[in-house]
Amino acid sequence: MTLQEKASLLSGANFWNTKPVKRLKIPAIMLTDGPHGLRKQAGAADHLGLGESIKATCFPTAAALANSWDETLLQKVGTALGNEAAANKVSVLLGPGLNIVRDPLAGRSFEYFSEDPYIAGKLAAAMVCGIQSNGVAATPKHFAVNSQEYLRMSIDEVVDERTMREIYLEGFRRVVEESKPRMIMTSYNKVNGTYANENEHLLQDILIKEWRYSGAMVTDWGGNNDRVAGLKAGSTLEMPSSNGATDKEIYEAVKAGALDESIVDVQVNKLLSIVFETTAAIKDTKSSDLDAHHELAVEAAERSMVLLKNDSNILPIASGTTVALIGDFAQTPRYQGAGSSLVNPTRVISAVHAFTDNDLVELVGYEPGFKRAGAKSSNLIRRAVALAKKAEVAIVFIGLDEAKEAEGIDRTTMALPENQLVLLSALSAVHNNVVVVSAAGGPIEMPFADDVASIIHSSLGGQGVGKAIANIITGLRTPSGKLAVSYPYTYGDAPTANYFPGKEKSAEHREGLYVGYRYYETADVDVRYPFGYGLSYTTFSYSNIVVKEKSVTFSITNDGDIAGEEIAQMYIKPPKTATFRPVRELKAFKKISLQPGQTKKVTVDFDSHTFAHYHVSAKAWVIANGEYLVEVGASVQDIRLSASLKVKGVADAQQGVKLKSYQTGKIKNVADKEFETLLGRPLPAALWNRKARLTAEDTIMQMKYSRVPGRVLYGILRLAQRVLFILKKPYLANNMEFIMNLPFSKIPGFAGGKISNKAIERFLKVI
Repeated sequence: MTLQEKASLLSGANFWNTKPVKRLKIPAIMLTDGPHGLRKQAGAADHLGLGESIKATCFPTAAALANSWDETLLQKVGTALGNEAAANKVSVLLGPGLNIVRDPLAGRSFEYFSEDPYIAGKLAAAMVCGIQSNGVAATPKHFAVNSQEYLRMSIDEVVDERTMREIYLEGFRRVVEESKPRMIMTSYNKVNGTYANENEHLLQDILIKEWRYSGAMVTDWGGNNDRVAGLKAGSTLEMPSSNGATDKEIYEAVKAGALDESIVDVQVNKLLSIVFETTAAIKDTKSSDLDAHHELAVEAAERSMVLLKNDSNILPIASGTTVALIGDFAQTPRYQGAGSSLVNPTRVISAVHAFTDNDLVELVGYEPGFKRAGAKSSNLIRRAVALAKKAEVAIVFIGLDEAKEAEGIDRTTMALPENQLVLLSALSAVHNNVVVVSAAGGPIEMPFADDVASIIHSSLGGQGVGKAIANIITGLRTPSGKLAVSYPYTYGDAPTANYFPGKEKSAEHREGLYVGYRYYETADVDVRYPFGYGLSYTTFSYSNIVVKEKSVTFSITNDGDIAGEEIAQMYIKPPKTATFRPVRELKAFKKISLQPGQTKKVTVDFDSHTFAHYHVSAKAWVIANGEYLVEVGASVQDIRLSASLKVKGVADAQQGVKLKSYQTGKIKNVADKEFETLLGRPLPAALWNRKARLTAEDTIMQMKYSRVPGRVLYGILRLAQRVLFILKKPYLANNMEFIMNLPFSKIPGFAGGKISNKAIERFLKVI
């Protein structure tokens, strides 16, 4: 191959395809979004989900699937996703997403599995295995520390090495080692001052050398910053097309001696391996059984439902009961997020439709109860209350609408819209049997929890969510899901509430290791619903724990009179040493199916990381000497069995003496000096210099600090955003925020090279 041909292969031909080399019969391949459903564009290129894509099965999002704690289910869903990709001649599926749900308000949490890296890694690995069983390449994303949508293309995620290893990278490590993904996508953000796509510590030191990853790397769309630096770090493919601009950069760098051609060869070989192998594997895949995939989507939603409350065992509803369906989401379900993962479903089953077809209950009617976008309406509430009085059970569907959770924006509150809370208050005042079904991709505040009889969390349950809800409520399926994220009482209780999102230039991870339940348990903070929590229509008891050097064994019994599934969770409580650690951490789980009265013996094996922590000075995972407590339970706060185990390791010599906040877990107000001690370096600037001239690295949002022409243009963009909200175009309005957060340097990439870097420089001089 010529150098020009090799350079050309390492960037896209257009928005979704790689370049072919006809002379050498190298075909182009297609890469397409697909964390929970194939999104293959039918028409114009579109990264953020505005244009219509082909019909595909919309499975529950990762946030929902994680609540199943079911690796077998995730592999089945992955297999179906890979099959639909192969049938549509898509070689690379861009998913799953397994970034950590660091904060309840993170806008893309619906695409991610958990606040815990162990469950995120295990479930993502299962999904990758399923996708790749079809010959399609899976693409775990976004590597790494992608924790917010606000200014995600320029923000510097400032995080200490130990936290990065134990929290933000650990899930990726498990995926790499357990499922061997063919491709990994880098994130937009910087990590400790260097963009992820050209971060040699992340890509070379950790991913390639330490984890022995041999697959390819692809930028997030528009995620290239310095093409030559990216190649040196280990980045393979730039997407989308730059219309040859970065091909030229590679060619000129090699000719000038600034880039060794052998580096280009390594990355070309990685890409060609995927091109030839996936093309051969998918060429004979003719079609998908979309009916079977729809039934799998229903099953996945059922197995992911979490029963949060069930006073007086009101659920399942007895046969013949009269029910009223209330809430706009009952008729028009909220079943997926928005942005690049937006799927055009093959069909959507609403709760109204499902209950109409369910002959176990008598449906007396449906009322919307509230306006979806949040406007007040006393008339809708009055009609909903009147309908509820006619029924023995009122099932109320609430949640966050499409404008609240989307790629490109973070939420501003954990609270539900006020009109929904007013509706629930009015219904609870006149009815004792109110069942709430919540739809949201991230945690929400639930001030109504004490006033209703039952709560089911459906998360974002995919195209079959309506049928799944009806099956759970009427007892055709017993709920078995458990929360993979904690639900605090209010947002102010969250460990990151004082630090999220980052200010302007940086996002400081001052909470360190104490993300989610690690904080709540260590700092002894009450939550509404703890990590790992979920009820069933039956009950389970635990007994006979035996801990050995390499495993723990225990028994679980179904004490009820119906079959059910229990998710047993194993946590490790470390000894007290100079090394600060959370009070307990999830290290394993098993989902067990039990008939009434049945007992099963369960064995959980320990692995190399069960007792280990990352030692910064040693640059390695180590096990400290001491007596560890092995805990088994139904949630992080419902520990049923425990036994101690003396573990041989190394003498403890970690940081601790000067880090009082981290030793206690009370990290809500960590001082600059203490965080700098944890980081091992001074803090970078957190705010923009408002007096400095704008450069290509600055964002469009910063035009509000520029000369009059720039401020006027900024005002026009903000006005357009407000108009779009008024016109009820939430996706378009949210994408205006995406544009605001865009660095000027990214414009040529998103414009496919039609706008040059020189044009950007001239524009910046004007404003």
